[in-house]
Amino acid sequence: MTSKRETFTLWMKSLVFHGNGCTVFDSNGRIVYRIDNYNKKSSSEVHLMDLQGKVLFSLRKKKFSLCGHWNGYKMDEEIPCFEVRKNGQVLWGELKYDIIFGCDIADSESYRIVALPGKPGFKIVSIEKRLIAEVKQKQLSSNSTVQFGDDVLSLVVEPHVDHSLVMAIVTVYGLIQHRL
Repeated sequence: MTSKRETFTLWMKSLVFHGNGCTVFDSNGRIVYRIDNYNKKSSSEVHLMDLQGKVLFSLRKKKFSLCGHWNGYKMDEEIPCFEVRKNGQVLWGELKYDIIFGCDIADSESYRIVALPGKPGFKIVSIEKRLIAEVKQKQLSSNSTVQFGDDVLSLVVEPHVDHSLVMAIVTVYGLIQHRL
């Protein structure tokens, strides 16, 4: 968490040879997070790790969920610190997923993932519609001839927001969309 807006680059590939996952770089090009699903894509449990391999979040698909219901657990905790589930509303082409913290629907702050169909980008917003983070296709300067593929994204996290939590939410959305 920092007092200024931070930008990360998400490479939707694992650094492990023939592995599935994601590697996240900070604005200085250093690896800060990684997800490695060694054997299969879209598994039902993945781990968000720092560069040294320390597990920051375990992300588990809820059993018997048809709509992509996921729980996020901090390190070795048994109680989920957040859950992501499909909102059920599709308004003006937007797909929405609710993020509930503390898993107490009646008494909890919550966020929402808002995605536009056909585009790799999405936003994480608070219930008050305050921007928390935004993911979009990575772009170079407008006069550059180099283009990134669909597997390279830019993540901008607003000030005073936990980066690892945002990355855990981004990972869950990637799993729901079968990109990891």
